[in-house]
Amino acid sequence: MKSRHLIPLAIFLALVVLLGIGLTLDPRKVPSPFIDKPAPAFDLPQLYDNTLRLTPKDMKGQVWLLNVWASWCVSCRAEHRVITALANTREVNIIGLNYKDERVDALRWLQQFGNPYAASVSDLKGRTGIDYGVYGVPETFVIDQHGIIRYKQIGPVTDQAVAEIILPLIRKLKSGAS
Repeated sequence: MKSRHLIPLAIFLALVVLLGIGLTLDPRKVPSPFIDKPAPAFDLPQLYDNTLRLTPKDMKGQVWLLNVWASWCVSCRAEHRVITALANTREVNIIGLNYKDERVDALRWLQQFGNPYAASVSDLKGRTGIDYGVYGVPETFVIDQHGIIRYKQIGPVTDQAVAEIILPLIRKLKSGAS
């Protein structure tokens, strides 16, 4: 009889333990099922000249970054200085994936804050973002010369992430070590 009353208490304690473990995890370190998998294909119009298109095949043979951004994204504005500094190192080409944004707003934003992208493509409906498992903007992917996603940054890229994770990974991938 008494053990019957202990079952709800045991379930409650198990839930408290799981909640406690969950609260210690960093939500930016959500494991991505895309790591070490081929980058999803896309064929999108370029932002500056929408008669031109870009696909991941155009980047084959290069280590590159895909930075998902939008003009309406406050965190993208915070991240933009870091992305621009990374582009200025000329160690990697950065492709912008303009996510669910109007072209005119995106172009105005790049004119105002500067354009760090080797090219930027328009994902107006967000379908490519969904294919990449984008939770929200900004997100950034490091893709190797074989088209394999090697790293995903959820949230703004920081100076610390560039120095400690992204640039060392880019250099390692370029050296052929994996």
